[in-house]
Amino acid sequence: MSARHGWAMIPLFAAALGCGSNPTPQPAARAAAPQPTAPAPTQPADPLGPKPALPEPRPFTPPSPVVFDGPNGTTIWLLERHALPLVSVTIAVPSGSADDPKGAAGLAHITADMLDEGAGTRSAVELSSAVNDLGATLVTGARVDGSFATLSVLKKNFSEAFSLLADVVARPRFEAKEWRRVSELWQNDLRKRGDDPVRVSGLVSTAALHGPGTPYGHPVEGLLADARSVKLPAVQAFYRTAWRPDRAVIVAVGDITQDEVTQAISRDLGAWAAKGAPPGAQPGKPGKAAQAGAPAAGAPAWKPPRVVLVDRPGAPQSVIAVVREGVAASDPRLPLLELINTALGGSFTSRLNQNLREDHGWSYGARSAFTERRRGGAFTARAAVVKEATGPALKEMLGELTRMAEAGLTQDELAKVLAHDRAELVSTYETVSHTASRLGSLAILGLPATFDAEASQARQKATLPGLAELARAVDPKQATVVVVGPRQEILPQLQAIGLGEPEAWDVEGQPVQGALGQKKP
Repeated sequence: MSARHGWAMIPLFAAALGCGSNPTPQPAARAAAPQPTAPAPTQPADPLGPKPALPEPRPFTPPSPVVFDGPNGTTIWLLERHALPLVSVTIAVPSGSADDPKGAAGLAHITADMLDEGAGTRSAVELSSAVNDLGATLVTGARVDGSFATLSVLKKNFSEAFSLLADVVARPRFEAKEWRRVSELWQNDLRKRGDDPVRVSGLVSTAALHGPGTPYGHPVEGLLADARSVKLPAVQAFYRTAWRPDRAVIVAVGDITQDEVTQAISRDLGAWAAKGAPPGAQPGKPGKAAQAGAPAAGAPAWKPPRVVLVDRPGAPQSVIAVVREGVAASDPRLPLLELINTALGGSFTSRLNQNLREDHGWSYGARSAFTERRRGGAFTARAAVVKEATGPALKEMLGELTRMAEAGLTQDELAKVLAHDRAELVSTYETVSHTASRLGSLAILGLPATFDAEASQARQKATLPGLAELARAVDPKQATVVVVGPRQEILPQLQAIGLGEPEAWDVEGQPVQGALGQKKP
């Protein structure tokens, strides 16, 4: 810049400085014009078009079988399904582990296990080969309230296969050499059970709730001490009492007619005779105890809540359980309680599983259930958790039970459990084998053949206020806590959440006398 131009700029700067010292009033500034709001981002159009609106799911009513009297005093439940050439038959009797004599826990279980170890003219190996040659499956077993034998086979092989089932049920051989083998396997399984914390938890929970030595207080498969003393004559005597035609329900499902079922039973079970007076309730017809919802015999003398601990030194996990009394299978509240349980611990998205598995990562899964029993059931919530989280996980489990007991389900949970209920019911009656098994269970429990249809209708009419009233059935204040895990690490955690001094029990469901965690001499 030249000097001339520079000096020429001085008056301008002076004028600007002067304006700053004596400002001229300016008009008020206009309010800023509002800026246009940016449009919300739009989702790209789905190339497949808008999603269709789903209609309300159609109600599903499970089919009910035709019930009629069969030969030799048997009761027959027949459900014809001719879409596929398959037939499944279950023969059920209402004698199970609850009928085990004192000192012979597991007798019903091992009797059912011996039925197919040789029957009629065939040895155990010959019988197994004959079943396999027909492409059939034949299973025998026992539950708490009854025992069963189930056959599934193609229609074209039904006649031959049913003859094998009839031999198993009416003409078991009970050979001494087979008994020695089966008894040894039985005792070996009971010995190994103590190494499985989940099985131990179930055993101890049952014994703690109902009392050791009571009909419902021991596991179906029995106790090791009793298994050592059970002999073959006791098995034969139990069979004669329990497996009788006048106590049997024969469930037939699939591609078969009433004439075909009746002819097969008359041909192969015509000589199956009952001896003496029948003990207990008749199958398929609820007795007075079941109708009244009477509790199982041998009510425990203790008052809940309490804590039972089974020590497993060095175990990396603990199995925690909360158990309390339930209701009988014939109790009209049970179908609705099952809805509550679905939201609480009966599905993958239930509260317990979401809390312990998804939110905290302490467990691979947490579940709960109401058991079906003829004379009073149980409610149990259970999870295997890392040992370091035994106390916190137990506190969360108790908290979830308390919240459910106090507030019940939410509206969203109600919609979800009703949909889940329909899906479960469809799955139960989807195949002929599942259907026969379920109907056999109803017969064992002394429930009518129409039970599931009526229970489903009751569940689909459930309301939030009604379920909230029933939700008190899971209140943990009336429960027993069972923990199977390392005592040394567990005790401080139990104390930290305010639980009392635990009782020490062993893996066979017996209280341990003496110091906590010490075996009886």
